[in-house]
Amino acid sequence: MNETVKSWLSKSREELDEIYCNAMPGDIPNGDTQGTAILAGSLFAKWVAFLAGVFAWQGKVFDLFCPGGHAGVLVNKITPFSLTFIVAKVYRDKSWMDEKDTIVIDYSRTSFFAKAIRDEIREVEPGVYLGKVWYGKKRVLDFALTRSGGA
Repeated sequence: MNETVKSWLSKSREELDEIYCNAMPGDIPNGDTQGTAILAGSLFAKWVAFLAGVFAWQGKVFDLFCPGGHAGVLVNKITPFSLTFIVAKVYRDKSWMDEKDTIVIDYSRTSFFAKAIRDEIREVEPGVYLGKVWYGKKRVLDFALTRSGGA
C-alpha cells in the first residue's frame, strides 16, 4: 500500500476533508487503479481497508474516450476475484463539498444498484487520489485510488 494512503487510515474525517479541499483535481486516471476504503476516524480503519480490499472492492478501471482526457467511463473491481462490475461516467464538475473543480464518478445513469452514488476524487500527489463517496447528498465514506504500477 502507498505510504500516503497508509497515513490516511489514521486520520479523522476532518483531516481528510482538509486534504481533499486543498488538492487540485489533477488528471482523470486512465487504466487500472488500486482502491482502499477509508473509514475515517475509526479504530478499525486498517482492518476495514484490509477486509474491503480482499472481499469487496479493489479499485476502479478507467477508460478515457474523449480527446484530452476530459471524460470517460469506469468499472469497479469487486469480489475476491477483482471482477469488473458497476459502470459509471467520469467527468469534471464542481464538488458537492466545496464547489471547486473535481473529478466526478457518476453512477446515476449507468447503474440500477448504485444510481444514488456519486464519487468525487482529487489527485493529492502524482498517481494518488483521495475520494469522497456520496449517497444521495449525504457523504458516507472516503477512499483512495493509486494508479497501478505508479505511485
